[in-house]
Amino acid sequence: MNEFFRHYAEATALAVGTYWAFLIAVSIVTIWLITGPYFEYSDTWQLFINTGTTVVTFLMVFLIQNTQNRETRIVNLKLDELLRGVEGARTGLVQLDWMSDEELDHIHAEFHKLREKYAPLVEDNLALVKKEINARRQERAK
Repeated sequence: MNEFFRHYAEATALAVGTYWAFLIAVSIVTIWLITGPYFEYSDTWQLFINTGTTVVTFLMVFLIQNTQNRETRIVNLKLDELLRGVEGARTGLVQLDWMSDEELDHIHAEFHKLREKYAPLVEDNLALVKKEINARRQERAK
């Protein structure tokens, strides 16, 4: 059953994120608006669109959340694999998922200090890259 739900959630998330799904939704709302005068803008007419959109939204929240959770999990696993495969990387960061908010704040502060310390070096490297790109462009222009 779980496998069925996973496939259904992924397929639905992909389908509702398309241009065609948007056009269908706009068409339904347009038809509903056009039929307003015919139904004399009755409470039933209004209830129809309100109920329909509420039910669809309610169900979509669960399907899209399932898909998003799965995507996040996949990305995290891929990043964990990259951390394990890079020499010198701190493989302890693979365990970030299990750390408390306080531990995450501590690591965030550590990275902030590293950024402040090494940012000038990175910016200098970027300046060198820009100079090299400009030199190549001038060379091609000749």
